[in-house]
Amino acid sequence: MVRSAEKPASGRMVVERYTWLERVTHLVHLLAMLTLLITGFRIYFGWDFMAFQIARSIHLIAVPFFLAANWILVPYNIFSCKGERWCVRDRINHFRESYIFGEEDAERLFDIIRNFFGKGRYPAFTLYNEREGHYITKLHPMLKLLVIFESTAIVLIAITGVVLYDINWAPLGLPVSEWILSIAWYFASLLNANALGLIRTGHLLAGYWFVFELVVHVGILEFDPDVWKYHKAIFWSGKEDLSDRNFVRVVEED
Repeated sequence: MVRSAEKPASGRMVVERYTWLERVTHLVHLLAMLTLLITGFRIYFGWDFMAFQIARSIHLIAVPFFLAANWILVPYNIFSCKGERWCVRDRINHFRESYIFGEEDAERLFDIIRNFFGKGRYPAFTLYNEREGHYITKLHPMLKLLVIFESTAIVLIAITGVVLYDINWAPLGLPVSEWILSIAWYFASLLNANALGLIRTGHLLAGYWFVFELVVHVGILEFDPDVWKYHKAIFWSGKEDLSDRNFVRVVEED
């Protein structure tokens, strides 16, 4: 919890917002996601701007990049450290403060809603601890909520994608597709539906979720009148000037 007062802005205060690996992770995630969405919708809806087999091949090539970015690089960026004492504890605390929606995020979100109706100022959602030299949190509270749904959508799209890739897929003799279909049949029976149809629908809905999330993610970013600084930080420099106090608060924790 941030307990100290906001430090007045005085001169430039440039810090590293994203490491080079975090920038690479974001770029790989973005490009792979766009590739999967475009080719996936072509496959599902039968758009004729690309041959089916070419779209399917590109789709399958993009899959490992998307999963590697989200299931390997993202966890590494969150939990890796550079020899700090109590590294594991610090990384867990960092994960909780930076990515888990908590009480302070709920308060900020309430203030954001109040601001929408003309009550009070838009609260700072980027908090930086000057004494420790690290971000307390970088994410808009709404994005922290979206992280939960995004993680769920990634798991759903990966599991359903296995069956759509090969209904008989059994790596190392393990009938993975058969297991997934068995689970799908259980839920399909409750809905009086077909298991494979349910899997296709789940895969499509997860794709729609990423379209929605992209619009919301960019939309929230565009709320900042100096939005270019975030685009520049995540795609190029990795740096942020904290003396520009649009939605930024620099604090010293006790």
